[in-house]
Amino acid sequence: MITMTSYTVELVKDPFGILQGQRYEFMIDIEVPDDDELYSENGLYVRAIYNVGEMKSGLMKYELYEKTTQQYLDFDLEDDEVAAIEAFCKEHLQDAEDN
Repeated sequence: MITMTSYTVELVKDPFGILQGQRYEFMIDIEVPDDDELYSENGLYVRAIYNVGEMKSGLMKYELYEKTTQQYLDFDLEDDEVAAIEAFCKEHLQDAEDN
């Protein structure tokens, strides 16, 4: 299971009004156990896009990256890990409003 250690969040601006709802970009530093296939000595972070709409809100997409190299990692998280990321984003939306 992943552990979220720190994060940043910001509202993604859409000056042309193309996107419906509001989208937030999260950069979430994560730790994984040494024996996990995702483990990297360089550290990991998740880039997550969370959408808040009139009818539906939720995680739109996520991507995994190595911290020091900024290299994209083509791995999928387990369903419970994706649910944890989504819940984390939902819980911390107001932090983007405070900035």
